[in-house]
Parts: sequence; C-alpha cells; structure tokens
Amino acid sequence: MHAMIKGLLMAGISVKVLALNTNKYSVALNDIPGEFKHQTRISFVNIDLSVKPLDAFLNLFTNKSYHIQRFISVDIETALTDILKTETFDVIQFESLFLTPYIDLIKKYSSALLVLRALNIEHLIWFRLAQETTLPLKKMYLHHLAKTLKSYELTVLNELDGIASITNIDEEHFRKLGFKKFMQTIPFAISSTEEFTHSNVLQSNSLFHIGSMNWKPNQEGIRWFLKECWPLIHVKYPEVKLVLAGREMPHWMLNIVMTGVEIKGEVPDATQFMSENGIMIVPLFSGSGVRVKIIEAMALGKTVITTSIGAEGIRCQHKKNILIANTPDDFLEAIISCFTEPAMTAQIGENARQYIHENHLLEKVSVLTKKYYQQLIKSLN
Repeated sequence: MHAMIKGLLMAGISVKVLALNTNKYSVALNDIPGEFKHQTRISFVNIDLSVKPLDAFLNLFTNKSYHIQRFISVDIETALTDILKTETFDVIQFESLFLTPYIDLIKKYSSALLVLRALNIEHLIWFRLAQETTLPLKKMYLHHLAKTLKSYELTVLNELDGIASITNIDEEHFRKLGFKKFMQTIPFAISSTEEFTHSNVLQSNSLFHIGSMNWKPNQEGIRWFLKECWPLIHVKYPEVKLVLAGREMPHWMLNIVMTGVEIKGEVPDATQFMSENGIMIVPLFSGSGVRVKIIEAMALGKTVITTSIGAEGIRCQHKKNILIANTPDDFLEAIISCFTEPAMTAQIGENARQYIHENHLLEKVSVLTKKYYQQLIKSLN
C-alpha cells in the first residue's frame, strides 16, 4: 500500500489517505515522517479487528461474511462522511476488498470513480486453506468463511468502476468472476534497486524465511516445512541452519526447539536480515496475489525456493530466476542443487535481480498507474 501511495505521488497525483489504525498495527500520527503527512494529509480511524469467538461462531448461522463484518464501523462511516462533505475526488481507491462495504456511503456524497486495488483474490485464500486442513470442524468453518466471502465478492464487484489487480493471474480470476469493467494489472513496486545492492553470497549454512506470521498461509507453510522437509534436509546437511523471522509469530513458533532451527521473531531491518542469510524458502500452499518478500529477496539477488502457489503472480521461470518445489523431495533436491552448484545458484540470483529491475521498479510502475487512471477516467466520461 505504501508503494502504491509513493507511486501515485511520483506520478504527480494529489493523494488523500484515510487509514485504519488497527489493534494489531497501531501507529502514532506523530511517528509518521512530516513530509509524508504533508503529501498525503493522512488521517486515521481506530478500529479493533480482533476475532470475537462468539461473533465468529454465530456467523455460522448467517450468510454474511465474517471477514467483511469485522470492518464495518460507525467511526469509519463518520470519518468518510466528513472527508467527502468537504473534498472532491476524481478517484477513490479501496486498498482491499474489506473497505468496500462503504461503497453506498461514498456514492451518497461523491461522484468519484471507485477502484479496488486488489492485493489478493480474498476468497481463494480461504478455499485453499480449507483444502489443506485435515481437521473436519476446521475444514467446515474455513469453507464457510470462504463461501460467504466469495458470495460477498461476487455481489460487490460490479459496484466498482475499475480494478487494479496486482497480478495477471488475479486479473484473469476477476474476469472469470464476471467483472466486465476497466481492469489493469499494476504489479507490486519497490522504490529502487539502490536499496537492494547486496551481493548474493551463498552461505551454505543458512536457509531462511521471513514474512508476516499472523497470516495463516505462512503459518501453515512453515508448519509443513518443519514437519516434512526439515528432517530430510538436516540429515543430509547437519551443519545447515534454518532461520525463521517475521512479526506476530504465534507461540508455537516462538517455542520451537529443533536442532538447527533458529527463531528470530520480528527483525529491525528485513532487508539486512535477508542480505545476511543464504537461500530463501517460501513453502506456501494457500494464498493469492503476490508475495512481497519474494520480490524483495529477488531484488537482493537471492535464490528463492518456493512452491507453485508461492510463485503465482511472478512471471518467473523455474531454474532461471527461481526454483519451484512442491514436495519434500523437491525442496531437498533444490537445496542440494544450490549447495553443489554455486555457479548456478549465483546465476539464478542475478537473473532474479534483473527480472525485478525490468518489471517492478517504482519509477516504471508509477507511469503505468497514472496511465491506467487516465484511461479509466477517459473511458467513463
């Protein structure tokens, strides 16, 4: 989201940001850099998005999406109303599906075009999580969440004037869901490759993973990797270290005691952490959109081993600029290749860096973003 805001500003677009200040990621307005506050006129609405067990249970007996219901707030309605009564916009951009419950309110006070910046196909994440779990009650509940979320998504899509999807795969999904209006894939952008100048030095004793560990697909992927893959890798390479980092780590991860596994938790500088470690592993079997940390690791020239789902949305090629592994044996084989063929590993990393330079620089993406909005406005006038 921050990259999108920077891209809009870089393109010369006037921006006003209304952000949710949540219980998980609370930010003090005074901690935001002055220039950013000035450029975006950012304001906040405080909201508690914690899961309420009773509400989550009662939702089973409705056809409403519990994901969406958690984002409905009188405070958000009030903040939006105050802004729309005093300001005029050409476009109002929703950063995720979860803000779309306010479409009717916005239409009451504004004639702005409504665009969804789609970071995922939200219901697809939950269908995949339901498929992966083997616990009957959990599978049933996850399927309920996915079904109701999809129903909402189908209802709201054509209330929008446009969608800015983050990947071509997501764009195709939205077409299949029936969206017939103006859509453009606008990829995730990094500010500059100058921020990612570290060399891809292969450290044979280091595999690593970093990500938001309150995201269920990350949790499930790491749980699977530790159970199914790590024992094979550790037997083959007992000197290899697996380093796990990320914010909001659940207790079961923080309390892991496994030989060769180091738990870092949240690190102060993700780029430095990735630079200091060797091969990135991203075992994902659910999720949608694009994995930002894979993009950032590739920008560093890192060799990344991930699943087919992990690589979705990145136009990468197996054994050219990334390694794809979907089974424990696949992961082991990929790691053996990295350790026994360092020249190949270095080349994959360099190819990855070049791919990011050609496809994900903010300077290029900001031009694409402005062009999309100009075409959208022109097509609807």
